[in-house]
Amino acid sequence: MKSAKLILIGLFIAGTALAQSGGIRRTVVQKADVSVPGREAVVARVELDAGVAAGRHSHPGDEISYVLEGEGELLIDGEDPRRVKAGESFVIPAGTVHDAINTGKSTMKLVGVYVVEKGKPLATAAK
Repeated sequence: MKSAKLILIGLFIAGTALAQSGGIRRTVVQKADVSVPGREAVVARVELDAGVAAGRHSHPGDEISYVLEGEGELLIDGEDPRRVKAGESFVIPAGTVHDAINTGKSTMKLVGVYVVEKGKPLATAAK
């Protein structure tokens, strides 16, 4: 019981640490080890306000995301811009610099699953 409370507190702190101002919010829902040594899965709820860009960044592992609500443009370095909307998904390989812009009139909501290297920040701003 005590360990379950500590896990919940840890998830809350991790989610708060990832939450960002400026119209984007990332809330960690769960973290868990995966079958690949040194990696973990991070499940997060991501919300992007209308007209807001996430900012160019990368992840220390693959991102698999599903758009729950809204629409936007996905900008992946080296690729043509891609429109995404509710009901669609996308995969971004580890280390790939990308950005997402909410082009809709309401909050864009996604579920992001990241399979990343343990101990590294979930996202790193691109230079």
